Amino acid sequence: MNILMVLTSHDELGDTGRKTGFWLEEFAAPYYAFLEAGATVTVSSPKGGQPPLDPKSDEPNFQTEQTRRFNADPAAQAVLASTLPLASISPQDYDAVFYPGGHGPLWDLAEDKDSITLIESLYRSGKPVAFVCHAPGVLRHVKAADGTPLVHGKKVTGFKNTEEDGVGLTNIVPFLVEDVLKQNGGIYSSGPDWSSYAVQDGHLITGQNPGSSIETARILISALQSPKAA
Repeated sequence: MNILMVLTSHDELGDTGRKTGFWLEEFAAPYYAFLEAGATVTVSSPKGGQPPLDPKSDEPNFQTEQTRRFNADPAAQAVLASTLPLASISPQDYDAVFYPGGHGPLWDLAEDKDSITLIESLYRSGKPVAFVCHAPGVLRHVKAADGTPLVHGKKVTGFKNTEEDGVGLTNIVPFLVEDVLKQNGGIYSSGPDWSSYAVQDGHLITGQNPGSSIETARILISALQSPKAA
């Protein structure tokens, strides 16, 4: 299994002067789940190199077993520091893609043509595409083969409006993940705020929030191991 993980390169939280980026748990938990399943993992970002970490995600209150493992793992840190530029990625080299969230993707990956092309190519080839938390917002401009939004008529989830309210960023983000999924015709559902919740519809896999990272990754692994069941 060759799995590509795509991280944001955007580090500014609107015009607040605060930093953002990717959310550590949403990278670390799937990363180790994929390695333990025997996958080869490649990490990419629009600009390549070291992607920006949302500093809040490394605060003590948000630490998990997987984030602590990452912070003590020089090899994993080296992989993260040398992500491949997204423009250099060939979709045919990978069996699946996983997008961790954080607020950063709403600014860059949601509008990135290389990202859009990558997702469309993998999906149309029957390969699983997975997104967690804010990352389902990356699907904003992604189209199905018939030109309709990829999420149209499909079961999806993503960071809830009430969760965005809970972190006080509803008026800061460029768009709300839940709203854009619904506007594009997605059949949106969710679990309670901050609970683990993930949805699979064919080869499209989405998770609601940081705590959904492992569940989303496990669904992706299962889809790769049992493609007919996906």
